[in-house]
Amino acid sequence: MRMSAIGCPRTARFLAVGAALVMAAVCVRAAQAPAGQAGAAPAAQPPDFSRVEIKTTKVANNLYTLEGQGGMIGALVGPDGVLLVDTQFAPLTDKIVAAVRQISNMPIRFVIDTHVHGDHTGGNENLARLGATIFSRDELRWRLAHPNPTAAGAPGTPAPAGALPKMTYDGPVTFHLNGEEVQAIPIRRAHTDGDTLVRFVNADALMTGDYFRSVGYPNIDRNNGGSLNGMLEGLGITIGMAGPNTKVIPGHGPTADRSGVTFHRDMLLAVRDRVAQLIQQGRTEQEVIAARLTAAYDARVQPANQQNADRFVGQVYAELKAAR
Repeated sequence: MRMSAIGCPRTARFLAVGAALVMAAVCVRAAQAPAGQAGAAPAAQPPDFSRVEIKTTKVANNLYTLEGQGGMIGALVGPDGVLLVDTQFAPLTDKIVAAVRQISNMPIRFVIDTHVHGDHTGGNENLARLGATIFSRDELRWRLAHPNPTAAGAPGTPAPAGALPKMTYDGPVTFHLNGEEVQAIPIRRAHTDGDTLVRFVNADALMTGDYFRSVGYPNIDRNNGGSLNGMLEGLGITIGMAGPNTKVIPGHGPTADRSGVTFHRDMLLAVRDRVAQLIQQGRTEQEVIAARLTAAYDARVQPANQQNADRFVGQVYAELKAAR
């Protein structure tokens, strides 16, 4: 295995660690709902991880997805060892490792985190204990160590030292293993300020994390450095990299293609433009949300959750209003 980098500076406790990270993720969601404002909705209950089953799907050659609870995991397997993209929640690590063992008996050597949220990074410490080296953007590592306050205003709980990525990067990083070229490409200030696009060159596949979702409406996590313009730029980069047969694996939802990402980007642009018009007319945030600007997309955006739609519109409003 060879790794090249550009600008690269730098299981008994599972349930306890998982509970802390789950609650941190729940607090992030509460702080954002429904329109990106703290305290707007009650915190959801943590999921029952004992009922979660891991679904393994072959994407191409030696690339698989693992779907359980939370963000989508990618698994590249082969004689050089296993590379994972994201780790889901800590209490699922045993199940995730068991699913990996069904497709490879090689050790899990590397993990790439796509962004900071606990449903994508919660298993970091557990997998590091098993010998994996965690990679991420500099910003992601910092936010794990310095989380935002909770919805109630209390300090966030820092991730354990073992959960922090050991290798961070500010520019593109390339892994060469298992006959594949895996590119970790920074996406600036999109869903968060620490997003990474993971490209599997030979498999013709892209993993986006949560700046692209094939289910529900976009989530611009402004509390963790996300931005509307960065989201649009990230989607544009993804569209530009995708060919007619490229498999685009979102942070949540079924694998999509270039047209699915294009629809997502165009929807975001249309909502942005309409929100901007209403701001120009002097409408308040509540009035803009009440205008149901996403209604025309509900038939295609499934599940069409109104709370998530309102959150999305509120996030767009907040960013455009702040820029005036």
